[in-house]
Amino acid sequence: MLDSFQVSSGSACSIDEAAITPHDRFGELFEAVALAHIFEDSKTFADSIPRQPPEEIMEAYEQQRRQVGFDLAVFVSDHFYSDMVPGRGYEARPEHDLIEHIDNLWPVLTRNSRQHPRWSSLLALCHDYVVPGGRFREYYYWDSYFTMLGLAASGENHLMCAVTDNCADLIMRYGHMPNGNRTYYLSRSQLPLFSMMVELTERQGLRKAVDYLPQLEREYAFWMDGEKTLAPGESHRRCVRLDEENRLNRHWDDRATPREESFREDIEISQRAARPAEALFRDLRAGAESGWDFSGRWLEDVTDLSTIRTTHFITPELNALLFHLEQTLCRLHTATGDDAKAGDFRRRSLRRQAAMDKYLWSDTRGAYYDYDFVRGQSSVHLTAACVAPLFVGAASDAQAERVANIIANRLVTPGGLATTEITDSQQQWDHPNGWAPLQWMAIEGLRRYGFTELADTIADRWLALVEELYRRESKLVEKYILYPGADFATGGEYPLQDGFGWTNGVTRALLAQRAGHQ
Repeated sequence: MLDSFQVSSGSACSIDEAAITPHDRFGELFEAVALAHIFEDSKTFADSIPRQPPEEIMEAYEQQRRQVGFDLAVFVSDHFYSDMVPGRGYEARPEHDLIEHIDNLWPVLTRNSRQHPRWSSLLALCHDYVVPGGRFREYYYWDSYFTMLGLAASGENHLMCAVTDNCADLIMRYGHMPNGNRTYYLSRSQLPLFSMMVELTERQGLRKAVDYLPQLEREYAFWMDGEKTLAPGESHRRCVRLDEENRLNRHWDDRATPREESFREDIEISQRAARPAEALFRDLRAGAESGWDFSGRWLEDVTDLSTIRTTHFITPELNALLFHLEQTLCRLHTATGDDAKAGDFRRRSLRRQAAMDKYLWSDTRGAYYDYDFVRGQSSVHLTAACVAPLFVGAASDAQAERVANIIANRLVTPGGLATTEITDSQQQWDHPNGWAPLQWMAIEGLRRYGFTELADTIADRWLALVEELYRRESKLVEKYILYPGADFATGGEYPLQDGFGWTNGVTRALLAQRAGHQ
C-alpha cells in the first residue's frame, strides 16, 4: 500500500500530477465499475487509490476482462484500495455538552497532504484542512467558510489560516477554487466565499486581507470570463449579459458528462430524460456548483430531477457573494493606492447591485427570486437564498424589511429557517430540511439590518433543534428536519452524513454568540 504514496518532505504543493480525472484515466473500466453496482455509492470508486500505475492496471484489465470467470469486483479489490479514513476511534461522550463535542471533533475531521496518494483523484494541499465528514473526505469550498466560523469560536487559529491558505493556493494553481480538492471537481467551483474567508481571518487578526489580493482578482476573473465579448442576451460560461448595461452570473460546469462521483446515478437519470444527455449532465453539474444539489428551485417539474435547468437561472446568493468580492477588491485596491482599480470595482459593485434590483428583486412579492434569463421571467419559488443580499449588505433598508417580513411569515419553522416551500420534490435542499449555512446567512443578514428579534428566533430554534438531536444521538449531522423530535433528514442522492463540518461550525459560532450576549 505504501508504494502508492508519494511522500513530500517539504510542501505538498510540489506534488501536482496532471489533473486527470478517474474517468479520463480508466475509461471503460471506470464505467464498468460504476454501472455494475459494485459499490453502493459511485463516489467510492472515484475516490479509490490505484495500487499500481494506471497504465499497468488498464493493461491487466484488457488482458483479463474477456476471460472465462472474470470477476470485476475481485479485479477492483486487487488493483485499488479505499481512501476511507477511520474515525480514529472517536466516540462522543454523553457527558460532553455541544461545545466540548465540537471542539473535540476538529482534530478528528482534520487531514493533511504530507502523505499524498499517487494516481488518485485527490489534489494535494499545502496545509492541513478540515473535511465535512462521512462520504465527504476532501476539502470543500463553500463548506469551509462555515466551518471556519466554528474554528474561530474554538480558537483554532492555525486551522483557520490553513483553510484560507489552501484556498488561495488552489486559486493560483488552477485559476479558480474548485468545488473540492478532487480532480473531478476541477471543472466547476462553488459559491465564491473566498473573500469572506479572507475577511474573517483579517477580523481575527491572523492575516492581512491585502496579502490575498492576487488570488481575489484571479477568482473574480474566473467568474467574469467572457464578459467583454458578450452582446446583450448572450451568455458565456458563468457570465450572462442581460441587456446593454447589466451583467450577472449563473452556475456552470466546463464538462457536460456524468459527474464522476455520481456516474451511475447520472446515467440512470439520463435514461428517462426527454432532452439531450449533455444538457442534462451540464445542469446536474451546475447544480453541484451551486451547492444546492439538488432542489426543486432548479426543476421544471419538481418531482422529476431529469427536468433540471440550473444553467438557465441567475441566483441571488451567487450574485450577492460576487457583490461582496467586488466590494472587497475595491477596498483593498484603495488601501494599496490604486485608485483606478478601486474605482472600477466600485462601479462594478454598484452595477451589480442595480442589476440585482432589476432582475432578482420582485417588488410585487417583496423578496429576491431566481431569474430565468432564458425565458425572461422570475422563478415562482421562494427560497432561503433571498437572505443573501442582506448577508452582504446589497439590499436597501426597505428591501430588507420586506424580506424580513416574508421570512417571518413563510420560511420560519419550529427548527429555524426553511430552505424552500417545496414539499414534494424529495430533494434534500427543499422542505422540510434545514441547513446550517442558510441559518447563518439569514441570522447575520437580519441582524445587519436591525431585525434582531427575528434573527434571534431563528438562531434559538436552530440551536434547540441541533441540541435536541445531539442529546438523543450524540452527534451532529449534515442537515436536519426542521421539526424537533423528527427522525433524521432524508432526500437527495445519498444517506444522511454524520460529522459534520458546517453544522459544527455554525453551531459553535452561534453558541459563542449566545455566551457573549449573556
